[in-house]
Amino acid sequence: MIIKRFQKLTELPWLNLFQVTYDDHQGKERHWQLASRTQVPKCVSGNFKKPDAVVIAAFHQGRQKVVICREYRVPLGDFEYGFPAGLVDAGETVEDATRRELREETGLIVTKMIKVSPTLYSSAGMTDESVAMVYVTCEGEPTTAGNQGAEQIEVILASAPEVGRLCADAALKFDAKAWLVLSHFAISGRLCG
Repeated sequence: MIIKRFQKLTELPWLNLFQVTYDDHQGKERHWQLASRTQVPKCVSGNFKKPDAVVIAAFHQGRQKVVICREYRVPLGDFEYGFPAGLVDAGETVEDATRRELREETGLIVTKMIKVSPTLYSSAGMTDESVAMVYVTCEGEPTTAGNQGAEQIEVILASAPEVGRLCADAALKFDAKAWLVLSHFAISGRLCG
């Protein structure tokens, strides 16, 4: 497969649509449309090192519960259960973004960074968006006072049995990454490992 060129189809601040022209493994020219958070798709720039966002699997030490966000998501027209998450700002490290996003979305404070994943891709058929899964412990009282105007988030602290009931409810919408981690937590009582 050889990427030949790309065309930017939209001009938006946070996400854009591109058409990429490439030759397939038989030398036939083909086209693929994708969304990207960058100004040049990563398949063209080759800039895959830094993730676009962080997804934070947080365990509240004082309460001995996992932190879950129930957040309204416009593409779903409904609430989705997931983890605190957000974009990594320019010049910001993954660890700095983790601290900032956890504080903004939940009011909680990171006490320890446990594990940071490599850069991960969850929907490579549609987008080059990447995330780092960051596992932390935290403390403090949950609040959504730091949420931005477009965010509608409910912070839930849940035990393993409570998480098990949520994961078993087929009527609920879950972020795929969060569901995998939470279903493991419901069985083992651990977020990672």
